[in-house]
Amino acid sequence: MFIGEYEHALDSKNRIIVPSKFREELGNKFILTKGLDGCLYAYPLNEWQSLEEKLKKLPLTNKNARAFVRFFFSGANEMELDKQSRTLIPQSLLEYAAIKKEIVSIGVSNRVEIWSKENWEEYNNSNIDFDDIAEQMSELGI
Repeated sequence: MFIGEYEHALDSKNRIIVPSKFREELGNKFILTKGLDGCLYAYPLNEWQSLEEKLKKLPLTNKNARAFVRFFFSGANEMELDKQSRTLIPQSLLEYAAIKKEIVSIGVSNRVEIWSKENWEEYNNSNIDFDDIAEQMSELGI
């Protein structure tokens, strides 16, 4: 399970160091793709395969299902850590997530989210009503 929040930065070659708390579970190879809310999602291979199986079952005839599948797969890249636990983030993903230099990586249960520091701060300061969200979660059995 991924938990916690870690700040770091891109190096001059657009590489990031994966936080040590995430390395073992994420593995040396993992999938990095566009995420929701303007961040990137990093999945261990087994979690990606599980998500892939669920997405394959969506009906091809449903326009929203097709769009959702395209969104996740078109941005997906198999990543590999080098000996210094770094990985190169593709330019298209850097642009999607508006990552320029400073990054925040957060653990979100089965995935890691990678945010530009600016977007993460904006998200956290956006007056989200967590009490209202908590009420809605209770309707989902949480």
